[in-house]
Amino acid sequence: MRVLLIGSGGREHALAWKIAASPLLTKLYAAPGNPGIGREAELVTLDIADHAAVARFCKEKKIDLVVVGPEGPLVAGIADDLRAAGIRVFGPSRAAARLEGSKGFTKDLCAKYDIPTAAYGRFGDLASARAYVEQMGAPIVIKADGLAAGKGVTVAMTLAEALAALDACFDGSFGQAGAEVVVEEFLVGEEASFFCLCDGVTALPFGTAQDHKRVGDGDVGPNTGGMGAYSPAPVMTPEMIDRTMREIIEPTMRGMAELGAPFCGVLFAGLMITGEGPKLIEYNTRFGDPECQVLMMRLKDDLLVLLNASADGQLAHTSVRWRDEAALTVVMASRGYPGTPEKGSVIRGVEDAAGDGVEIFHAGTAINSGALVANGGRVLDVTAVGGTVGEAQRRAYAALDRIDWPQGFCRRDIGWQAVAREQAR
Repeated sequence: MRVLLIGSGGREHALAWKIAASPLLTKLYAAPGNPGIGREAELVTLDIADHAAVARFCKEKKIDLVVVGPEGPLVAGIADDLRAAGIRVFGPSRAAARLEGSKGFTKDLCAKYDIPTAAYGRFGDLASARAYVEQMGAPIVIKADGLAAGKGVTVAMTLAEALAALDACFDGSFGQAGAEVVVEEFLVGEEASFFCLCDGVTALPFGTAQDHKRVGDGDVGPNTGGMGAYSPAPVMTPEMIDRTMREIIEPTMRGMAELGAPFCGVLFAGLMITGEGPKLIEYNTRFGDPECQVLMMRLKDDLLVLLNASADGQLAHTSVRWRDEAALTVVMASRGYPGTPEKGSVIRGVEDAAGDGVEIFHAGTAINSGALVANGGRVLDVTAVGGTVGEAQRRAYAALDRIDWPQGFCRRDIGWQAVAREQAR
């Protein structure tokens, strides 16, 4: 098979690494890719916002499947345009990608189909949103409705913080994404990430993980795109997975089909496991980043077979096998992240750090004068497997400490909840 992978981050490097291992693969292209992805695929210069140009490339290179990594192109309708050109795609339509592209759309879907989630309000103007927040009080959650690169969510512990978050949305800090806001009840519990591969009819459970969104140790500081993750998530017991499928995933699949937007691709449910059971925080319509990295490390099966089954509506006849080991990834970020990251600093020792159950996925790197340099906020994902989360954690940090990058930083407590559970046994 000839495959085109769209994207350039750590998630896409992990996907490229796993796709490249498939016996079905004859050629893998990536656009635009990064230096790490370039070890697995031929990098091509394509404007992925120009869907007609992407389609022409696919026709010219006889691409059998396009795998879309990031959410932006999906929300912009790249899957629709490629399918209209007769090209097979792994990823949802523009209409189905509204589950991520509009938090308000998802909340309304939850209300219509009795999907457990936090109580909420939707607002298109600052005055109404402020009045609602002042009435509800803090803690409370403020979300920009649209795509904001993981930075449009504020978990406000004080009223002042909530009102400042509203101001940020409506004064244009998140562009068009903040033109409407969703204000949500603050849920108490443990967060978890739950994934399903979907083909419009069937949703196949595809692993669990736990992400660390806050920038600092001890879960303090602003939210980020994710500072690390581990899999599996102990809180997602077989009973909890069954409840999540029955109460959240299956009604979503039925609802989207009834709305004329059957969901195909990856459905990523961000959950809060409360005393009442699982509640939906939000949906993403692609693999998580950095959750994808730990899922790919644990996946036993051929990823390309599974992506094909999703694209062809064959998931009802498919199963997924996982390695018994846990996996954990630590994000190395540029100084200044999640604000304005410093770019251009040289990174050394990456090749020496990999091996012995450790993979280093590139998230925001470039080559400058022959040297590997930082080219974004989240830059490297140091990922390891181990018999326990604690063992995977030790391996990951040991590898990370072999990387020479003074301008980088990371959290030192990724996996702390699972490790505490293991130590308490």
